[in-house]
Amino acid sequence: MRTPTPMIVGIVLGPCGLVLNLTSTLAPSWRDVTGFLDKPIDVIQHQGIWDICNERQSTHTTDCNIPDTLDYFTKLPVQVARGLMPSSLAVTVLGLVVASLGVRCWQDLPHYLLAGLGGLVLFVSGLLSLIAVSWYNYELYDLPSPSSTTVHVAYCLVLGYLGSCLEIIGGISLTFSFGQCCKECRPKKGTMNSRYATNNQQSPSNVGTISASINSREIHRQSQNPMPRSYSNSLDVLEGERTWSQSRSKLPCDTDV
Repeated sequence: MRTPTPMIVGIVLGPCGLVLNLTSTLAPSWRDVTGFLDKPIDVIQHQGIWDICNERQSTHTTDCNIPDTLDYFTKLPVQVARGLMPSSLAVTVLGLVVASLGVRCWQDLPHYLLAGLGGLVLFVSGLLSLIAVSWYNYELYDLPSPSSTTVHVAYCLVLGYLGSCLEIIGGISLTFSFGQCCKECRPKKGTMNSRYATNNQQSPSNVGTISASINSREIHRQSQNPMPRSYSNSLDVLEGERTWSQSRSKLPCDTDV
């Protein structure tokens, strides 16, 4: 049996979303600030949720661990992102483990219930990271920055959006396994009901009913399919032989020598 397509989609998009969200969480580039008056004109400050770095474009040098003089890290969107992004990564790993146990990789048949549960966990992890990224993006221009500077969206927000969407799509795809699981449960329930009915019919109180039913079925079958009769010819093929035999009854035998 081939692995179902929804399971393949979910088990591929899940790790891709995990890698993108991991990069978005660790890289210090959620927004870029330019135009500092006390710094060279080609300096770009990359602000993340864990660190702040200054990049000099002319020399391609980067200095990190820049002091936070504007209390950037104390703002609520940054604090929420610090809490939700690592939580999303942990939940994603858990969802991938559960989904891997359900997807048919080393089994003859997939375990649809585990695959569906793994997809549900992946969906929740994608929502967690999407909330963090969306909230930060909504408050992007309201976070503290010098008045003379210009704020731009950095690549970590884009990666966060992509990773969250991939996890959500992969989780929804895996949750389709719940439908197949329900389809498998229905035949099992019907088989159990038929066995229960058979056991009830074989009880001593129903023996007479079963015998009558069998006899009626046999009579009906015989009426529908009567036994074949042997072939009979309406003509008397021995009529001439009998006449000739009677006319020559004086001979010792009825045959002509």
